[in-house]
Amino acid sequence: MSELRSNELGRHRTGRHSTADLSPELDDYQLAEALVREAGNLALLMRQGGLEGQQKTSVSDVVTAADHAAEAYVLEQLQRCRPEDGILGEEGASRQGSSGRTWVIDPVDGTYNFLHGSSYWCSAIALKDSSGPLLGAIFQPEADKLWLGGTMRAATLNGEALTSFRPRDDGGRGRAEAQLAELGAATYIHPTWLADPMCAMPWHAAATAAAALRMFGSGSCDLGRVADGELDCWFQHSSPEWDWLPGQAIVHAAGGATDVVRVNGLEWYVAGGTTAVRQLRAALESGSVG
Repeated sequence: MSELRSNELGRHRTGRHSTADLSPELDDYQLAEALVREAGNLALLMRQGGLEGQQKTSVSDVVTAADHAAEAYVLEQLQRCRPEDGILGEEGASRQGSSGRTWVIDPVDGTYNFLHGSSYWCSAIALKDSSGPLLGAIFQPEADKLWLGGTMRAATLNGEALTSFRPRDDGGRGRAEAQLAELGAATYIHPTWLADPMCAMPWHAAATAAAALRMFGSGSCDLGRVADGELDCWFQHSSPEWDWLPGQAIVHAAGGATDVVRVNGLEWYVAGGTTAVRQLRAALESGSVG
């Protein structure tokens, strides 16, 4: 390990981060992009120095010092750059703002993957107001992929416009109209939930309605790939705001659709093309016991 890298790791471990202070003059999209890049790179750097996980609600729901350090960095920068906005973070950051806007932070989404050496994890952030998400930014450091988009800016991946939801030039059926039975669906469900019929029944109905299933362990990474076309559609229950809003904003900005449906007392979150989302909703509802 280089002397520079060793010094940087030492600063991160003692809380003296070497990540740069950001300018308050950045617009919201520039700020969101810079925040997820810095947070993701900080987490990656700390993992390279060695980390241990602490269990939260289950053996696969874990947190590390990198989660806390990355969230602390984002919190510090938002307090400087957007002092009137509220803040909500997965690891406990909370501030009531006066602007009516709130930044929602997921410093490391896919911490189980992150801790076990997988590259399928990311840092994500959303900005919301009373109308819903205004923008989302997702950065997957080891793949060097940054998705960005919102109500005032079309979705991009590393600066390139995402166009997979656009109508086909030849007038044929485009991705937005593709049938669920022809598509692969990304999802996640913890094994313990499969023992609960109230959850397992709608999940099974949706899962068997798709052509294939993918389960990777990071909702925000999944939703970025729904936006860019690498994944066809996505569904998951009980997603907290930090797992849902960044990707929801980007999927919308890419021209895709999202929905939330309540079945058997659980909220199910769905994203993809218009037809796939409608059919996923119907499949989930068919698993209702009420």
